[in-house]
Amino acid sequence: MKHQETMLNTLYKENNLSSFTEEEIGDDHIFTGIETPMSSDAFLLSDEEKKEQIAELFRQIMSVMGLDLSDDSLRGTPNRVAKMYIDEIFSGLNPKNKPKIALFENKYQYNQMLVEKNITFYSNCEHHFVPIIGKAHIAYISSGKVIGLSKLNRIVQYYAKRPQVQERLTNQIAMDLKQILSTEDIAVIIDAKHLCVSSRGIKDDTSSTVTSYYGGAFNTTSKIAELQNYLNT
Repeated sequence: MKHQETMLNTLYKENNLSSFTEEEIGDDHIFTGIETPMSSDAFLLSDEEKKEQIAELFRQIMSVMGLDLSDDSLRGTPNRVAKMYIDEIFSGLNPKNKPKIALFENKYQYNQMLVEKNITFYSNCEHHFVPIIGKAHIAYISSGKVIGLSKLNRIVQYYAKRPQVQERLTNQIAMDLKQILSTEDIAVIIDAKHLCVSSRGIKDDTSSTVTSYYGGAFNTTSKIAELQNYLNT
């Protein structure tokens, strides 16, 4: 896992991203590493303090855009946006919101792949802060422990609820499951629609993006074919 993190985190240098403009990096959806970029003082403020500051800053944005903040419909918008950012769509930035995970003995001795498919998630593109809407498919082979099915959904939601790039989201889910389940036998496939592609820029409303991670036993042609067969039924 450490090797893969190192490999992914050198992507920025290997692709000489410093030669790209900020606009090119955003439009091409380039990401710079497996970890979500966070500042060293990310958690100095409480959630309530963050909401107060976001509300005031968003109030300024609305004012600059020429919106009338005295209107009944708009007056509460800055506070609603601040609450939405901290408590909902970006709640995955705070480690305290990571779901509690309990593992159970594999008493049934089930040693084939377990597949949880069509996990719906909503995320936001870190380049334009517009929605990413998609489905995640997760598979693993037990190394002696099993995880509650709902916890797979919760792990997906936790990492999705932050500004994201789909490649990073795929790998973050996979890396966490490898650690939780103590196995390399993990597969993660994500199929998602990016509104930064469909609603702006190229404005292509028909395309979707698919990313995948195949680890351990899943990194074979036969297992990939078996998994794809399950996903297509």
